[in-house]
Amino acid sequence: MIALRRAAAAALLACAVALPATALPAHAATPLAPAASLRAAAPAVPALELPAPTGRFAVGSSVLHLVDRSRPDPWVPTADGRELMVTMHYPAARGTQGPPAPYVSEEVARTVLSGVGVTDPAAVKAVAGMTAYSSVDVRPAPGRHPLVVLSPGFGVPRFTLTNLATELASRGYAVASVDHAYEASAIALPDGRTLGCVACEALEAGRIKGADVTAARAADVRFLLDRLTGPRAVATWPYARTIDRSRVGMAGHSIGGAAAAAAMLADRRVDAGLNMDGSFHDTLPAGGLGGRPFLMLGTDDEMHRPGGIDKTWDTTWRALDGWKRWLTVTGADHFTFTDAPVLQRYFGLPAGDIPADRALAVTRAYVTAFFDQQLRGLPQPLLAGPSPLHPEVHFQQP
Repeated sequence: MIALRRAAAAALLACAVALPATALPAHAATPLAPAASLRAAAPAVPALELPAPTGRFAVGSSVLHLVDRSRPDPWVPTADGRELMVTMHYPAARGTQGPPAPYVSEEVARTVLSGVGVTDPAAVKAVAGMTAYSSVDVRPAPGRHPLVVLSPGFGVPRFTLTNLATELASRGYAVASVDHAYEASAIALPDGRTLGCVACEALEAGRIKGADVTAARAADVRFLLDRLTGPRAVATWPYARTIDRSRVGMAGHSIGGAAAAAAMLADRRVDAGLNMDGSFHDTLPAGGLGGRPFLMLGTDDEMHRPGGIDKTWDTTWRALDGWKRWLTVTGADHFTFTDAPVLQRYFGLPAGDIPADRALAVTRAYVTAFFDQQLRGLPQPLLAGPSPLHPEVHFQQP
């Protein structure tokens, strides 16, 4: 429950969940104020933009609407199947050009911001107008690319992992960022509907547990992999043949990170997993993850140091039976591992002590190093021990 409560902080102006801050530890709650007054209080800040990807590839993107009608939606059983919205980021062919992809639609930005009391149209346009560093549906780079699935935190839309998705794509990965129906504050569907966070309400009422969410997401990932790597994959996404289905990883923030472990338990096709600051809600069996690698990347505080408040990290660490690392980051808060630091800095909201640029650089470095080593077989000295390039990162040895 710890990660769910932390994810419900409403601490993040443009991507927080509209749940009561009373569900969090006092230090995690963030007072809200109109965007205009926050911006006026901190005028000397950089522009509202993510850093550009650093890989050798330009990035393409496609948006997919997938519906699994073989099972009911766990939160709204009357829905017509389980719906997913997926953004595919991928390495683009050299010299291809296409329309720039939006960071987020104004509709979703407006809904998310209004959920935390911000109705200023300028704030909506500022967030929606951010550069996403990708072009819509351009031709992919030749070759086969490992696939990484990204799952956001509870109540948080998929656009909040854009920085990580575009970085991985620029390094040669196909990346599927997933919105799970009724688990985000706003999910826009092609038919004009906008889904709210029904699961958030169910959690607050005590009708569901964290394990219910991770089980639903594990089933979502199984369905997604069937659609992207199965016999009819090209009907799902025209560029599906560029995916190397023998190399699949998953990473997630908060409950999405816990879901990475759940998906690995449910589906042997997921070869490597990464949890960014999420409590685990599934107990690993005696065989762990069958020798598959797993990285835990979290805050360097009383929550996610060994022996910390979140006991699930200690329990899971002992059960992991393959390559594993437990890394903590000085100055990080729960949202450090997403796009949040840039948004927090721009709107003058409280955040972790680590500067925004460093937060994103650290996350990029260790996530890409993990997948380069585990999916590509490229040894990464960065994962062998502390590095002077990233002194904020600590290797824990419980």
